Amino acid sequence: MNDWPDGWDDSRNNGGNRYGRGSAGAQPESARVMRQVRRGPATPGPGPGAPPYGGVPQQPSYGDGQGYGDGYDNGYDSGYNTGHVYGSPNGPGGPQGPGGTGTRDPRPAPNWRRRIKWTAITLVTLLVVVSVGTYFWADSKLHRDVDLSKVIDRPEAGKGTNYLIVGSDSRAGMSAEEKKKLHTGSAEGKRTDSMMILHTGDNGSTLISLPRDSDVEIPTYKGSDSGKTYQGTGRHVKLNAAYAEDGPELLVRTVEFNTGLRIDHYTEIGFGGFAKIVDAVGGVDMTLDKGFKDKYSGADFKAGKQTLNGEQALAFVRTRHAFAASDLERTKNQQKFLAALAHQVATPSTVLNPFTLYPTMGAGLDSLTVDKDMSLWDLADMFWAMKGVTGGDGKSMNMPISGSTGGNLVWDKTKVKALVGELKNDDKVTVSGN
Repeated sequence: MNDWPDGWDDSRNNGGNRYGRGSAGAQPESARVMRQVRRGPATPGPGPGAPPYGGVPQQPSYGDGQGYGDGYDNGYDSGYNTGHVYGSPNGPGGPQGPGGTGTRDPRPAPNWRRRIKWTAITLVTLLVVVSVGTYFWADSKLHRDVDLSKVIDRPEAGKGTNYLIVGSDSRAGMSAEEKKKLHTGSAEGKRTDSMMILHTGDNGSTLISLPRDSDVEIPTYKGSDSGKTYQGTGRHVKLNAAYAEDGPELLVRTVEFNTGLRIDHYTEIGFGGFAKIVDAVGGVDMTLDKGFKDKYSGADFKAGKQTLNGEQALAFVRTRHAFAASDLERTKNQQKFLAALAHQVATPSTVLNPFTLYPTMGAGLDSLTVDKDMSLWDLADMFWAMKGVTGGDGKSMNMPISGSTGGNLVWDKTKVKALVGELKNDDKVTVSGN
């Protein structure tokens, strides 16, 4: 029986070559039945669109790799009918097509080097943006109100940098309730409760407290507001009176005249700002050897370790009436407190916590008054130098005192001259203070 549909014989070839390899017989190629290879389940019958004669017959297997059947079943299937030659392996009938039994190609391994690279770039970019934004935010908060160019007859600059740090009793911006709470009173004008010279250089830093009751001479100076020159008359006053008379510019002029040391930068903080900084860091831990009370400052402390809030801290650094040494003892307590405050501000819990760092910076910068040439870098240098000194890496002292007259503390001129010489040359300070 012929496997080909009726009329599909080789008679149309006029006896030419048959369909078999090397065939020369008279019988049609269909005489040698070729085994068909089925793929998938058998179909019950022709579908709705099947061609005549029951559909197109299956193509023969390519057993010899030449495209010719030799009549033998050698078990090889070229897959021609399934699209393996011209179709996609993931197409219909392929491993991922309908009825396919294969698996998907494996997903490529993640490029960790590339991921780490872009993560690092993102973090660095974010850090730069935050840092730049923080810098301009902080810089905009500085009150550069002090003009040191108004100071006349200044000493020559030495090595290193000298900061004059002032804690004033300014009540600017404080409400009546805050004045009552902080025991500041409502005195007019401004005075200084603390004054310090901080020297930074290659041989370490030195912090020198200037008692407010120090006996000094008011020199010739130019008025900060009027521009008028006021001739010196040899008048002696307490150091804080210079500040009360014509503000920061005259205070700088007076310190320079009486010491011979040039002041490079000026920094001042008022009552309210000081208390806000302490509260912003969550208080400052202090250990007191003795308890004391002072109705003027509102101090009421017991001996032992305790955490001081802003109100208590302000009372602590202002108290002098409770001590026999009065102002000298107060300056020592101020240095002790600054050491504790600097330590608290520089802890990781403050520096690495934006919810603590930014309020602390904001409280400090809002209440600072500096000279016109003071930059944030200068301010940072001042802070870290003070932290180092109060933490034991440097020297802290009072201005050497030789005695007192009429309630004014008289400086030891010999020691002061030696001290200033060491500071100007940026030598290690060997002079001791009170």
